[in-house]
Amino acid sequence: MSLAKNSAVYCDYNATAPLRPSAKEAMLSAMEIGANPSSVHSLGRSARACLENAREVVASSVGACREDVTFTSGGTEANAAVLNGARLHDPLLMPIVCGFEHDAVLAQLPEAIKLDATPDGVIDLEALNDLLENWPHEGRLPLLSLMLANNETGVVQPVEAAADIIHSFGGLVHCDAVQGLGKIPVSVIDGDLDYLTLSGHKVGGPAGIGAFFVKAGAPFRATLLGGGQEMGHRSGTQNLAGAAGFAAAIGEALGQIEEYQSQAKYRDGLEERLKTVANVTVFGEKVRRLANTSCLSVEGLRAETQVMAMDLAGVAVSSGSACSSGKVKQSHVLASMGVAETLSQGAIRFSFGWASKEEDYTKAGDAWIEAAKRKGVKMNTSDKETA
Repeated sequence: MSLAKNSAVYCDYNATAPLRPSAKEAMLSAMEIGANPSSVHSLGRSARACLENAREVVASSVGACREDVTFTSGGTEANAAVLNGARLHDPLLMPIVCGFEHDAVLAQLPEAIKLDATPDGVIDLEALNDLLENWPHEGRLPLLSLMLANNETGVVQPVEAAADIIHSFGGLVHCDAVQGLGKIPVSVIDGDLDYLTLSGHKVGGPAGIGAFFVKAGAPFRATLLGGGQEMGHRSGTQNLAGAAGFAAAIGEALGQIEEYQSQAKYRDGLEERLKTVANVTVFGEKVRRLANTSCLSVEGLRAETQVMAMDLAGVAVSSGSACSSGKVKQSHVLASMGVAETLSQGAIRFSFGWASKEEDYTKAGDAWIEAAKRKGVKMNTSDKETA
């Protein structure tokens, strides 16, 4: 059932944003071409033109040149391609990550040096600088992988400042911008980035399409070989409809960033309401966050209980990342922030987006309060909402 026909309140945009009508229209138009972009006949050339137009839109959305952007099957493949491709070209690169990175990054870099996050969920820049000043891997260049915005907490990372530090020591920077694209400005130029990764379905494009950027001259070797598509950076017949839908979605999202950021007032209102009625902890609330995201918990109420209770009430929320095969497990993101297990076990995430309305925040709050009451959470009885 489509979102438009579903009466449920959808608060899980960070997992997947509903497909934008403009993206659907672009995909249908691309499907009608019915040809392979690598074919040299007229229909193939039409498919190629559609693909390259989409590449231009995606590239320009992050300030990149078209020839430096490669389409993939999604954000996970994009992360794997650049992180493995960089080290395949230069095996002496030594990765650095923070514990709050997405599993799609951490799984590629099991040998990486891990930095802890601050209690607010931000990379510790002093610790990064100290590590590089006392670099224990002589002869190996550092490769920092730092996400732009966290998918669970919404915390925005100081990517530009981190890049300045890394580059001052001759290292390289990869930014996973999957969650930040279309919500805050993204620029490979302003961030002085060597690698960038993106995904379509977080901005209202289709699932199954992503992209990566490699700065000219940065170490990189293709890891998916075959027909030599995508300028030799990623073989395989391109997802033409996916690329067209991705471009349409990001084009629309960029025009709505100010409107999107205005949702912070609704998010803040939801959090204040829940903190008033119960002893709710909001993670990352003291630092810059994505306007749509709220990650919170209350002692004694497990995340899976809340997710199920709110689903029965017609409100879709999630616990942690949606990329763990549907499992509800303790958040490694919150663990990296030093959050106690008893508190992190109850963490759920509200995330809103392009089709969200103010009343969605209100309904989400209503559902959470009712679920908390039914499960015996101690409420602040002085507030009228608990009556």
